[in-house]
Amino acid sequence: MTKWSNIGFWNTQKEVISEIVFNTSMTGYLEVLTDPSYAGQAVTMTYPLIGNYGVCYADMESKKGWPDGFIVRELSRMPSNFRSEDSIQHFLEENDIPGIYGIDTRALTKILREKGTMNGMITTNENYDLEEILPKLKDYKVVGVVEKVSCKEKETYKPGDIGSEEVPVERKVVVIDVGTKKNIIRCLLNRGCEVTVYPQNFAAQDVIAEQPDGIMITNGPGDPSGHGRDGRALYPGLCGGAGLLPGSGTDGQEVHTKSPGTGGPRDDLPDRGSGPVWNRRPAGILRTGGLPDQASGVPDRTG
Repeated sequence: MTKWSNIGFWNTQKEVISEIVFNTSMTGYLEVLTDPSYAGQAVTMTYPLIGNYGVCYADMESKKGWPDGFIVRELSRMPSNFRSEDSIQHFLEENDIPGIYGIDTRALTKILREKGTMNGMITTNENYDLEEILPKLKDYKVVGVVEKVSCKEKETYKPGDIGSEEVPVERKVVVIDVGTKKNIIRCLLNRGCEVTVYPQNFAAQDVIAEQPDGIMITNGPGDPSGHGRDGRALYPGLCGGAGLLPGSGTDGQEVHTKSPGTGGPRDDLPDRGSGPVWNRRPAGILRTGGLPDQASGVPDRTG
């Protein structure tokens, strides 16, 4: 067990036990904070200075912040940027996200990389009972987060919406929202897609009735194997969405959690014959050894 003390806090009204992960992005802390994939987790930023360019609300990836906690080395109290509308401290307070600063986040990241993703606690109580806390740390699991972050009803977007380009509509795409980010929808709109977003508890007949040109399961939080649906249809998935494609082991596949709780900007991976693959915030590995014969050519993917 590792303990950091004599550190700074903000929004300390609540004590947090959460899964601790890290993100290596040098910029984009607001996008990280508003990424629904981080629901149920506390995020450690490896870049040492956070908050220096403030908050621009147009950069938000969703309607609110999602992490259980935010852990940084140094918190900038005087943002300087012509686009800045707010400070990160005020944003975190408004979104009820507690956090700490003043710890060596790279040292913490090394522990997570070597020992694997683990649970932790953010508290201002110096007299906590370790024997009482340890069982809570061991028992914590990221559950119920997909229902929390998904939209509640169907939403439709056309090119020109949410800051996208006004281009002619050429395709119709259904997006299954298990934690989508605005930029995913915006990228589809920029490519001439009319996008209909369905909540995670969608009815299959409603999606079929749309007669879409494509169906996409988005990124999202939590363990994909705990939120599976029958995934025998062929459609793309992002991050957690890729883990949902096989369902809950319905075809013999497994989703293995990767040891390090990594996160960072996109890395392009080689095209291996079935189209380009992008690796973003990998949290699990889909083992395809148990796939049916017709899918035997699918390589292992991270999601």
